[in-house]
Amino acid sequence: MSNLADSSIVAAVERAYDEKAKAGSNEAYAKEMAQSVGYTPSDLESIPPTAQLGVGCGSPINTANLKDGETVVDLGSGGGIDVLIAASKIGPTGQAIGLDVSSDMVTLSRRNAAEQGLKPPHVAFVQASLADPLPIASNTVDCVLSNCVINLLPQGGKEGLLKEVHRILKPGGRIVLDDIIAKQPLSEEIRNDLTSYVNCISGSIQVEEYRTLLQNAGFAESNFLETKNDLQKICSGVDGGGCCKSAPKPNFDVNVWVASYQITAYKSSETVESAESKPTSALLRWWDAYPKVKSSPALIPPAELAALYKENSESERDFAIIDVRRDDHAGGHVRGSDNWPAQTFYDDLPKVLEKYRNTSRVVFYCGSSSGRGPRCAGWYQDYINETGTTTSAAYVLEGGVKSWLAKYGNEEDLVDRD
Repeated sequence: MSNLADSSIVAAVERAYDEKAKAGSNEAYAKEMAQSVGYTPSDLESIPPTAQLGVGCGSPINTANLKDGETVVDLGSGGGIDVLIAASKIGPTGQAIGLDVSSDMVTLSRRNAAEQGLKPPHVAFVQASLADPLPIASNTVDCVLSNCVINLLPQGGKEGLLKEVHRILKPGGRIVLDDIIAKQPLSEEIRNDLTSYVNCISGSIQVEEYRTLLQNAGFAESNFLETKNDLQKICSGVDGGGCCKSAPKPNFDVNVWVASYQITAYKSSETVESAESKPTSALLRWWDAYPKVKSSPALIPPAELAALYKENSESERDFAIIDVRRDDHAGGHVRGSDNWPAQTFYDDLPKVLEKYRNTSRVVFYCGSSSGRGPRCAGWYQDYINETGTTTSAAYVLEGGVKSWLAKYGNEEDLVDRD
């Protein structure tokens, strides 16, 4: 057993992959490594070069046999290679979600998706620790992929993750995991070397232990196929590869201790499903697919906004009201509101700024202004800050439309009805 603390392992892995995302890989090397572990030239040519980082130990996408309309989740999605290839296989009605602990990797993969014209909910990248409960709804996923990632988790994290994978899969759903597995018990020196851990060696376990973890998670049967890839090159950073470029190379023969495997298994099709209606997206929180808000726009009380309405004629008003609700308009809304639904607001930011660039106050609201309203206002303020715009600013209607209707519901000049 390793003497490394779980928290130290998780933090080291996150740092290493942040570094990898920022530094990137030699493009020729990354392409060579990807092809050596099974990716086809046509698949690699269909995605941005920066989606290929040369850190995988296999190619789960080729075995997954994805079909039109399926939902797929990639654990440890890196630069987005498997998610972006998957997107072309599942079509516009499918959903491909990448989860990664590294914020820099998520930023990189979102940029790669944008270059391909792909956006949520069809393609989404979410920052999430795989050692925690996954931000995915139960029984919503057809296929779970992973490429050289589960070995990076502490022992308890591996066990917890596989149980989570079983939870999110639909009955009959499948897993295709390419991973590094120990050929023999690792020496204490290797097991406790943090650099070897982030390079996918020290956290590897043997086949029977892995199989037991799968069984305990609910996968009654699993298949382990040794893929015989050269891990000395993959794990050691030779020619610009590896996960931790600044770290020293292993001083031992990696291939003697560990081997690359592809693991497949199915969730029983007899699993009892909940009678609850199925969500339209596998993501528990749609906003996880977008950057976290940095700004905290000021609140504007209903009375102050009402005074602006009454003190200025429509032609004199230098403010705009944005209702970010989508399907919950019943009961009315602030008079003169423009509707920009929260679920697509981030992708619409260039259009929003174009329309309100010269509007000094842009006031956002939702039902109670405790979620969607402040989030969209924050995204707008972040965007105008990033673009250097000084002629507009975001505000949040305090208490949202509920507070507005409670105060002014009977005043026709302040309320519109659907």
